[in-house]
Amino acid sequence: MAPGQRPGRDSPRWRPFAGPLGPSSLRQALSILNAMFSWLVEAGYLAGNPLALSRRKRRHAAPRVSRFLPEAHWELAKAAIEAMPASSEREKLQASRTRWLFSLLYIGGLRVSEICAAGMGGFFCRRGVDGRERWWLEITGKGSKTRLVPATGELMAELMRYRRAQGLSPLPHEGESTPLEMTLIAPLKPMARSAIHELVKAVMKDAAASLRKHGPDHETSAAQLEQASTHWIRHTAGSRLSEKVDLKVVRDNLGHANISTTSIYLHTEDDARHDATMAAHRIGWRSP
Repeated sequence: MAPGQRPGRDSPRWRPFAGPLGPSSLRQALSILNAMFSWLVEAGYLAGNPLALSRRKRRHAAPRVSRFLPEAHWELAKAAIEAMPASSEREKLQASRTRWLFSLLYIGGLRVSEICAAGMGGFFCRRGVDGRERWWLEITGKGSKTRLVPATGELMAELMRYRRAQGLSPLPHEGESTPLEMTLIAPLKPMARSAIHELVKAVMKDAAASLRKHGPDHETSAAQLEQASTHWIRHTAGSRLSEKVDLKVVRDNLGHANISTTSIYLHTEDDARHDATMAAHRIGWRSP
């Protein structure tokens, strides 16, 4: 037998239990013991499984979210958008598109990938169990999971404002394929992710410039503001909303949890989530 080679099962020198178990053998042994203890618990022989705690994965505390905009910085970003030039037709379209993008990111809490993939046909109106009609936006998010985002009165007003600027009817029709966020040139196509990121960065750069006008003491804050990205706005929306409504509303709005298959029957819960979002969550553009 070659040096370092282990003897086979047919060898008189075979010693299967000599030395410690290898990692794979150890995992298999623990799995077998865990199954045995679980059976003993189910059969009533044991009150609990002694291996359950040792096999449970350690839960690491989620890091504190720091990539969000303080209220003052968020106001500067909105002011930068509202101050965008609108002399030419192209500038008007750019300003309108930027305001609509930030409305989707903040009011809707959408991911950039969701904005790029969605069409305006995803908006629909549904009558609730209380007889009231509410608008929703159906989004396909991570893992191809579908969720309903409350299209509040403010978001619908911004949608109509954006569509009018594009020469479209105020409201989309069912199944409309118009991109949620469009390019400025024909033929109209969905904005690329890179273009959306660049647009947000340009707004943050303008907001940082306005902050620097207050003096050198604001340089650190201005530099941080320039680092803000599209996902910062989503975090900002989640942070603001979580201060005012139940966390389950935030979870469902942002798509942090899978939607149960029974949720299609829970219109009462959906309606309450819509009302809570509409009452507490606004972007608050100063100009109509």
